Amino acid sequence: LLVSSPWGSDEPGILVLSHIDTVHPVGTLDSDLPFRVEGDTAYGPGIYDMKGGALIAFAALCHLVRAGGPAKLPVRHLFVSDEEVGSPTSRALIEEEARRARYALVTEPARDGGKIVTSRKGATASFNLQVTGRSAHSLGPQDGRSAVLELARHILDLESMNNYDKGLYINVGVIGGGTSTGIVPDHAFAEASLYSFDRELAEETIARVRGLKPYDPDVKIEATVKMGRRPGYEKTPEIEALFQHAHKLASEIGFELVGVNGPIGGDANFTAQFAPTLDGMGPDGQGAHSHEEQIIVSSLVPRATLLLRLFETLG
Repeated sequence: LLVSSPWGSDEPGILVLSHIDTVHPVGTLDSDLPFRVEGDTAYGPGIYDMKGGALIAFAALCHLVRAGGPAKLPVRHLFVSDEEVGSPTSRALIEEEARRARYALVTEPARDGGKIVTSRKGATASFNLQVTGRSAHSLGPQDGRSAVLELARHILDLESMNNYDKGLYINVGVIGGGTSTGIVPDHAFAEASLYSFDRELAEETIARVRGLKPYDPDVKIEATVKMGRRPGYEKTPEIEALFQHAHKLASEIGFELVGVNGPIGGDANFTAQFAPTLDGMGPDGQGAHSHEEQIIVSSLVPRATLLLRLFETLG
């Protein structure tokens, strides 16, 4: 979905980028995470990552249009629906829009108390482990080779590779195996993700995963690694200038804007190849991808106002 301002549609302008997909399965709203507001906190699936940001950016653009505009530059708000799975179908459209933009504002959620993202570095990868053992009757497990037992050991190995101090994060998110409690399982699998701020450390860890050896010599383990396809980006002088402009506007609104580095993992990695980009323009909150996902309600108006002022002043 692409929403354009009614002015200056043919000239390079401001690209606002939001994704409307979320990791939560259908039904979460009616079960594990119903929408609710408790004091200054609103809860709901995807409310932080990133429906809140999509909403306030759209509201800011609507306000500008209703006020009569026009701003100095045209504004185009692109909503995509596959960011959480790597943007396989929307990447070409994102890059096409970024090529024609002077600036890009990505409405991912704010970080750690309202910080925005001015660079994304490091690496991402996904792992698939396939373990093959030997089936046997559960009354004679010694005659079999449990693929589940072998996998469990490697899950612990993967989790032990986490290095939070250096910004390396591994999560084993999906596991499976076996067919019956009466059978020693001859197959098991796991799927995991890696995010790292440090590409060299990521590459060392990926090499360790590729080199996994079975604990039981009668069991086979195969590790497949798929590298993330999003490019990293540094804070260029153009991004720094855009950040300083946003920082000044935020001060006028009444809050301090701080820029931080984030890991590779969002659509800003695509836009920044073509246009100065600020990411994390959405509301403050926490708990992305969890059953405690939440936003700080009082952050909505200041963040929306910042977006509005950027629309009004960038030129």
